[in-house]
Amino acid sequence: MSWVKALNADDLKPGERRLVTVGGRSVLLLHHLEQIFAVEGNCPHMGLPLRWGELTDDCGLICPWHHSAFDLRTGDVKAWSPWPPGLGTLLGSLTRRRALRVFPAKREAGAVWVDLDAA
Repeated sequence: MSWVKALNADDLKPGERRLVTVGGRSVLLLHHLEQIFAVEGNCPHMGLPLRWGELTDDCGLICPWHHSAFDLRTGDVKAWSPWPPGLGTLLGSLTRRRALRVFPAKREAGAVWVDLDAA
């Protein structure tokens, strides 16, 4: 593992999210449900920013653009592009389901660390 400091731990309070550049990659850090999650900053479906996505109580992230749902722990697709009704389902069925890239993250020594090599 190759841990890289992403930001000071005090800069990511509970309930907050930060888009940072780590090792040349756009990484979205989320402090959600007393855990730190690190995911690719853009949706794997259309490459649009996930920063404003809805967080769920079951460690999910819903894309604000096409409403695909991803598991923050694994990146697995929970639901693929169900919106808009009818058209979203059709377009979603024509595109390949792509998991969200997740990175191991930890809070240690006053910082948030991300392992980019594990993705």
